[in-house]
Amino acid sequence: MAFWLFWTAIATLLYTYLLFPLLVFLRGWLFPRPARLAPLTPQVSVIIAAHNEAPAIGAKVENMLALDYPPAQLEIIVASDGSDDGTNEIVQRYTADRVKLLALPRVGKATALNVAVAVATGDILVFSDANSMYAADSLQHLVAPFADPQVGGVAGNQRYLSDRGGGAAGGGEKSYWQIDRLLKTYESLGGNTISATGAIYAIRRALFRPIPAGVTDDFANSTGVIAQGYRLIFAPQAVAFELVAGSGRREYSRKVRVITRGLRAVSLRRELLNPFRFGFYSLQLFSHKVLRRLAVFPLLALLVSAPRLWSRGLLYRLATLGQAGFYGLAFLGWLLRRTDHGRQKLLALPYYFVLVNAACLQAVSNIVRGRRIDRWETRR
Repeated sequence: MAFWLFWTAIATLLYTYLLFPLLVFLRGWLFPRPARLAPLTPQVSVIIAAHNEAPAIGAKVENMLALDYPPAQLEIIVASDGSDDGTNEIVQRYTADRVKLLALPRVGKATALNVAVAVATGDILVFSDANSMYAADSLQHLVAPFADPQVGGVAGNQRYLSDRGGGAAGGGEKSYWQIDRLLKTYESLGGNTISATGAIYAIRRALFRPIPAGVTDDFANSTGVIAQGYRLIFAPQAVAFELVAGSGRREYSRKVRVITRGLRAVSLRRELLNPFRFGFYSLQLFSHKVLRRLAVFPLLALLVSAPRLWSRGLLYRLATLGQAGFYGLAFLGWLLRRTDHGRQKLLALPYYFVLVNAACLQAVSNIVRGRRIDRWETRR
């Protein structure tokens, strides 16, 4: 039993973390489908859902107003979801300058976004988080791919700023996104990137469908264009900046929320898992958004089975010792998470890897128990 458990776990993990990325890279390299780009200035509505974002919202609105984009072609809509910390009052200072405030009761982010889209006038809808700051030319790069009629959505490039107070979780998160950015580039080159990040993405207004509660809104919204037969591509030059995670505990809570909602969103979009309709994208979605989030189970199987096979040979001993060393580094990363040593990749990456997989385990538990996460409190 331990033998089959060990090798099934090994095969699953090798596919998830090595073979699948290799397939993505080869497909993008051998069979590229670059989108047509052209300088465009369509009417754009930037939509920001905010709940108690007083520390960030003023800088966010000023950042949007300072973008290198024709002012007459840009409107900014802040959907304030029951904010009671002064967020509304801060936004009201800008309402005379292309900024609309929707002061809503506490309805949840999905409903707030749906209400904002209903009043938006842009042909292109851009969605952003309150703490994401755009590079000056981001909108130009974000809308340029819409010159291709097959492109229905564009995912921007989220980059993390260094924050010495971010700790080991922040360092691990930053390294993770460097790897993920490369994957997105080749996914997009071969057809579709899997989904967009909420910091910066855009879709054609005609393709927007109401976002249901209890799912990851950026995933549901961006993959909706693929479900309607259009492409979702990655624009690496459309950059939004965010600070890395403030602490391991905060990042863990955020990951549990995002993964719980993300798994529900995959269930919502389960038709995209049909390879007869969506081809290679179905494999991408299953491998990246399902297998990777369930990788905690083969990891646990490997942790249990390898020591039981110790007497069978050197390979199993190396597997046991390798795991002990890796999880030892993760534990050391946790102990030193608030120090400069803990931010080094040798410790930060194992620590972040374990943190994310622990969050996946709790998220799966949430799904099994039917626990939904529709609302949460902002913590900056």
